[in-house]
Amino acid sequence: MHTTAGTTVVPGVAAVAENPRLDFAKSAPKVFRALIGFDAAAREGLDPALVELIQIRASHLNHCAYCLHMHTNDARKAGESEDRLHMVAVWREARHFFTPREQAALALTEAVTRVADAGVPDDVYAQAAAVFDDQELAHVLALIFTINTWNRVALSTAKTAGTDER
Repeated sequence: MHTTAGTTVVPGVAAVAENPRLDFAKSAPKVFRALIGFDAAAREGLDPALVELIQIRASHLNHCAYCLHMHTNDARKAGESEDRLHMVAVWREARHFFTPREQAALALTEAVTRVADAGVPDDVYAQAAAVFDDQELAHVLALIFTINTWNRVALSTAKTAGTDER
């Protein structure tokens, strides 16, 4: 990636104008570091493939292209198949691509991400509680909280997909 005359050029991605919104990490470094710490703690003990599936599904629901691009790339780097990546958005119609634990996590991700619509239905919570022990379930919930927060940070600050500098 390089910058020329106010335009960011990312290999394989169309040139995009510089983001006029604040750099959240620079403007609130203590808050940003706390969020990174929360995210890291949430992931502890969870299968990395499950982590990426949760992050991808929440990013779909929140229409966060920046995070979706980042997490699909991370999933590929971790060995996730293209078939499964393409099926995350329609996982209910393609259940055979996902384990019962992944299905429960995806359903819980949808409920928590859309919590204002109908809360977290008892059956969705029960399905997750049946396949995760209490500690795992707490970490899955925390991960859902963090990706929803990251999505909101990226959307509020107009982060551009394909410009992740990690």
